[in-house]
Order: sequence, then structure tokens, then C-alpha cells
Amino acid sequence: MKRILFFTACVCGPLAALAAPATYTIDPTHTFPSFEADHMGISTWRGKMNGSSGTVSLDKTSGKGSVDVTIDLGSIDFGLDALNTWARGDGFFDVAKYPRATYKGTLSGWLPDAATAWVDGELTLHGVTRPVILDIHSFKCVEHPVFKRDYCGADATASFKRDDFGLDAGKDYGFRMDVNLRIQVEALIDANAEAAPAH
Repeated sequence: MKRILFFTACVCGPLAALAAPATYTIDPTHTFPSFEADHMGISTWRGKMNGSSGTVSLDKTSGKGSVDVTIDLGSIDFGLDALNTWARGDGFFDVAKYPRATYKGTLSGWLPDAATAWVDGELTLHGVTRPVILDIHSFKCVEHPVFKRDYCGADATASFKRDDFGLDAGKDYGFRMDVNLRIQVEALIDANAEAAPAH
């Protein structure tokens, strides 16, 4: 949802300021929104989404940015095939009708020496759109060793109540509706963005 997500990392990159805005493409092989959810009040189930994509647009000079992420709900992975199949079905995500979740937002609270920042955004899930704040706890940019372009990574968290999105399975049995997201995300700047002259 957590998809991702998420790149104040880029504002602190080691490279010179770029023509605004620069676009970073999320690396799907290094980006995995994971989640924690209650099971009957007696344990915590964990899983992740194996498919996500999107872009981050960022102006390093002004510190303004935006996030646009899509998560493939059919890629849910609890580590248990039977549970994955149930979650994809019409009793929960109903991926035949709602195959994707999206998260779109804008960077907020950034200062040049800030240790953390956040994204004010909206999560669309199961046909419902609600505000969700994404807290970014760490970020870093380096030159990618292979592609030789700016490469940024971040760790972020968020939380929401799944019944706000119509996902209330188990509520009558005492399941808590809180979902905690733990998101690792990496993104590579587009080649033409790095080629643009700095102001």
C-alpha cells in the first residue's frame, strides 16, 4: 500500500541538485511492503506483497515531491498457500474485482537537515480511498554500482484500520482491525533526469 513509497531519501543524495523535478522509478526487486495483522487477539500474522511498481517525483532544490505507487494484491504472501488463496478471493481482497491497491501522496515536513519526514497521502484499497500518513524513518542515496545513476532507499511505516476499507473479515470473532505496514523501498533515477543540467 505501502505499497511504496517514500523517498525523502532522494533529497539528501550525494549528487548535485538536478533540474526539477527528477523522476525515480521504484525497483520492484528491492521493494516489498510487508504487514502485521491481529489473529483472534492471540497472535500476530505477518506477510508481504511481492509485486509493486511506481514512481517518485522529487525536486531536490525545493524539497517538494510526490509518490505514486501501485501494489499487486494478487501477490500477497503469508507463507501459507491456503491463506494466500483465501485472501485473494471474494471473502477478502476480491482481486478479480479489485486487483490493485494504490498510494498517492506528497512529501511533507522536509528540511535540509531533517532526520525523518513523512508523506501525506491517500490509500485506495478494495474500492475505498482513505488518508494514510507514511512515516519515513531512514533514507539514503548512493550511486548505483552497475547503472551509475542516483539510487535511493528508505524504510517507512504506516498504519490503518482495515474495516475502514470494507475488509472486516474476522471482526465478529474478535479480530482487531489494525494493520501495521513495514515498507522497504528502493528506486533508481531515470536516465534522462540525471542528464538534465543543474540550476
